[in-house]
Amino acid sequence: MSEEEKKDKQGIMIELLEEMLKWIKFAGLKEVKNTLGSVLDTEQKRLVYHLSDGARGTVEISKLAGIGSTKTVFDMWQAWLKLSLGESLPVKGGSRFKRSFDLEDFGIEIPRMKEVEKEEKQVAESTPSEKTEVPKQSQEESHA
Repeated sequence: MSEEEKKDKQGIMIELLEEMLKWIKFAGLKEVKNTLGSVLDTEQKRLVYHLSDGARGTVEISKLAGIGSTKTVFDMWQAWLKLSLGESLPVKGGSRFKRSFDLEDFGIEIPRMKEVEKEEKQVAESTPSEKTEVPKQSQEESHA
């Protein structure tokens, strides 16, 4: 078999593999959505999953999600790893979880971060809302 024939055969195999991958992904989408929906059954879990991008550790995620314990985040990660909803990334001093799916791709709403909510609440409380209403003049007064 010549080099050109080998390249043609490899090209055909790659096309077939790409086609197979497309159909496998399509077939699994419904199952992934159902699994994400049932496993991420609270706002807190959805937020932690969304924040688990591999760049953040348990301390940062627990603060952003308003969770008092880093162990809670770690326990969530372990459960999600068992369900193949992400992967474990080695980092200095341990490992981090990186989610495999974007919730928005499955129509799952991402809750707001607790830290952002606290900041907005503090700003709202510290900024007095002065409502100065200018009385509307009646048409008779404006024409007088």
